Amino acid sequence: MDAEKIAELKQFVNQCKSNPSLLHDPSLGFFKSYLQSLGARIPLQPKTEKGGDKMSDTKEGFDAKNAYTSTWEDVDIVESDVELDVTDVVGPDHDPPQKMGDPSVEVTEENREAAQIEKSKAVDAISEGMTSTLMIDLDGSFSLDEAIDHLTAAIMLNPASAILYSTRGDFSRWKLFDFIVVTFLAFIFWPFSSWFTIGILKFMLSASAFVKLNKPNAAIRDADAALEINPDSAKGYKVRGLARAKLGQWEEAASDLHQASKLDYDEEIGSVLKKVEPNAHRIEEHRRKYERLRKEKEVKKAERERQRRRAQAQDQDVLSALKDGEVIAIHSVSELETKLNAASKTSRLAILYFTATWCGPCRYVSPLYTSLAAKYPKAVFLKVDIDEARDVAARWNISSVPTFFFLKNGKEVDNVVGADKSALEKKIAQHAA
Repeated sequence: MDAEKIAELKQFVNQCKSNPSLLHDPSLGFFKSYLQSLGARIPLQPKTEKGGDKMSDTKEGFDAKNAYTSTWEDVDIVESDVELDVTDVVGPDHDPPQKMGDPSVEVTEENREAAQIEKSKAVDAISEGMTSTLMIDLDGSFSLDEAIDHLTAAIMLNPASAILYSTRGDFSRWKLFDFIVVTFLAFIFWPFSSWFTIGILKFMLSASAFVKLNKPNAAIRDADAALEINPDSAKGYKVRGLARAKLGQWEEAASDLHQASKLDYDEEIGSVLKKVEPNAHRIEEHRRKYERLRKEKEVKKAERERQRRRAQAQDQDVLSALKDGEVIAIHSVSELETKLNAASKTSRLAILYFTATWCGPCRYVSPLYTSLAAKYPKAVFLKVDIDEARDVAARWNISSVPTFFFLKNGKEVDNVVGADKSALEKKIAQHAA
């Protein structure tokens, strides 16, 4: 290998060491897939400066922060990311969709036989490929193009066969590890008989815990087609479940693999479920936890809203009872307390005027008091006749009339004794501002 290219490669590797996020660049997807096929664990993408995740469409993890969006004004529930095992999760393949047959077409016996021949050719193509390292691609997988072409031809001939779709979807899962094992064993046993190659092929078709997905989206499309034809296709559920696991779609993968297990259990399904189920359970637990917190939050919010409306309704009743711009006559202690409480709730100034019918100065100042009520409608003007409401006068220790008390928030802030119009108007203007 050219020394200059080796130096460039070394420089690139050093850059990846110092900044692993480079491996998430879409243009380096082939290199990332190769590293993962060798068992390498790729660090998750870092947070952006705004705190969001640089998420690609690979679904390498469950983005709990974006699973729900809160719009409350007082949000204090902070959701955390779920800790998931994303080993072996790969990016989606974006190849053009593979050819699909028309299941509504009537399949003749001749077409079925021709489809079976094409399927056999696909098996032969793989068998021959196992004996030649020339079929190993640079990205770490050996070529299945010829085999897939034969299977596609078989599907076009017999589009009603669920097993053909499942088999083609299954082929997209073979990787370099499987090829190395098979080639090594075939090299040892080849002198004895070609039957061994066929036996190994059957072993690979059954797959193992080491099988890696290469084109999960293509596998899912074929599995969907197989299940549309045969809803009880165990292989269809299995292939789709394995593909979804590779895309990090943990809950969907668990559902498919459980269904496949019910129909036709095998060790590979059990092995993958051991990894998929913990992730799916963590996501479900996370969802339940924050759903519970959200419901509690909604209940509290609804209660606060009810209290707000109740208080608003009470405030309306209070405002209507205060009679803006008018003098309110008080006849009892309870009536006085009601009016003073209403004034406090609305943060209004309350003026309490004690008078008597026999009081000459009171007759002199009363018209001014009435006109001031109209001038300051946001102040509460109360009037107590000491002869009619003796209990009120006694509680306030009234010894002479006219007497005026100024109250804010239930507390006395000032008073005026006597019929001094100027002093009265000055005090009202001062405290009502």
